[in-house]
Amino acid sequence: MITAKAQLATVNPLEVPFGDPYILLDERTGIYYMYGTGGTENGFVAYSSNDLKKWKKEGVVYTAAQEKSWGVKDFWAPEVYQWGDKFYMFYSAHWKVNPDNELENYKIGIAVSSAPTGPFEDVTGKPLFDPGYPVIDGNVYIADDGRKYLYYSRCCYKHPVESEIADWARKQGLYDEIEESWVYGVELKPDLTGIIGEPVLLLRPPLKMNDKQAEWESRSVTSKEINRRWTEGSYTFKWGGQYYMMYSANHFAGENYAVGYATADHPLGPYSKATNNPILEKNTHKGGKVSGTGHNSVLKTPDGKMWCVYHGRTAETGQQRMVFIDEMTIRDDGTLVVLGPTHKDDNL
Repeated sequence: MITAKAQLATVNPLEVPFGDPYILLDERTGIYYMYGTGGTENGFVAYSSNDLKKWKKEGVVYTAAQEKSWGVKDFWAPEVYQWGDKFYMFYSAHWKVNPDNELENYKIGIAVSSAPTGPFEDVTGKPLFDPGYPVIDGNVYIADDGRKYLYYSRCCYKHPVESEIADWARKQGLYDEIEESWVYGVELKPDLTGIIGEPVLLLRPPLKMNDKQAEWESRSVTSKEINRRWTEGSYTFKWGGQYYMMYSANHFAGENYAVGYATADHPLGPYSKATNNPILEKNTHKGGKVSGTGHNSVLKTPDGKMWCVYHGRTAETGQQRMVFIDEMTIRDDGTLVVLGPTHKDDNL
């Protein structure tokens, strides 16, 4: 078991080539299992570890080559939850039912297994729900009363939004429009066959240039990288009576990918973004080696520590996303802080 931050920090990046990493602690065995984007075509692989430092590849745990599969490509961002004696995987994929031939026909599905290493089988043979637009990055929070809430990101695809950033981009001659992704939340049915009520908009990029969040959430646009602003990869948990929603902004394939958070008094908001955002970003401009830090999840270990699990890049790893784990803490005033990014060469 990890007992000190320094023990783990010296191994970043881990030798796990994942994007969108998520770690589950099997309550029965005390073994950690990691899932993420990559490692196989049209499916997911898993890794296992006893100490969070050395990881063993367990092979393919989910494949679209099954009777109930509804996805055909772009299998992303799996998260696995242990409920009772079953393991439930929420994941994103391109839906095969695509009459209008959309380039991004993404939906969220659920697969189940009796073991953390699979095989995971799709529950219904179709996506969990269809809100009428492409969605990715499903994350689930279980409230104190047992209700389950699903959080997801509406894709930027065909979602142009007017804002002062969009006006600025047009005046600069950069882009005719700026597309955005937004984070929504909705309650899940107890049997996981669908949703209850209508999704609620929880987070979106700032409308005005003088918003404290505008600079860091708009870097993909202002750096002339792409005509999109993202709010995605959310992860929600409760601490001290407050709900914390961590989220990523900017292009997942670029150096400006970064993490912020917002807080609320209810799982479905309203959420207020933190004044100390971003809490995790590249450090190359400060002489560090890490960039493209984002799409995090949170791991709570039995020793009471919290860890931010995310992907990033270095000059050595190039465009391959690698997994990083850094300690995170919440101060007495409620401020969330991630003690990273760290790199194995930092202590040399």
